[in-house]
Amino acid sequence: MLLLMDTHTFIWYVTDNVRLSNQVLELINDDDNKVFLSIASIWEMGIKQGIGKLTFNLPLEMLITQQISVNDFSVLDIKISHVSTVSQLPLYHRDPFDRMLIAQAIVENLPILSADTIFDAYLIKRLW
Repeated sequence: MLLLMDTHTFIWYVTDNVRLSNQVLELINDDDNKVFLSIASIWEMGIKQGIGKLTFNLPLEMLITQQISVNDFSVLDIKISHVSTVSQLPLYHRDPFDRMLIAQAIVENLPILSADTIFDAYLIKRLW
């Protein structure tokens, strides 16, 4: 199965946070699944780290590179079709990074691993 992680899902996974659901943990750890981390999530983490809202034990680039390698995650780039879809989304959710993840999930037909229930207002499959 192809899966897209929400930003908090990635953070909780790499920091062993207990808020990560068992189902999501199993899905990420299942070698038969291909798990994507959006460049939008990496961008969001960079901004949050820059303003002091997020800290890791490693520099962000090193952490991301390490986690992609160790966990065999794939980076999902932002495409024009994703941006076009964002422009057409209803404003149920106003966070620009989450809106990009929603658009990517729609365009790429990917279930999203997220605790954020507002995602359910959109035509995507959310797993938690």
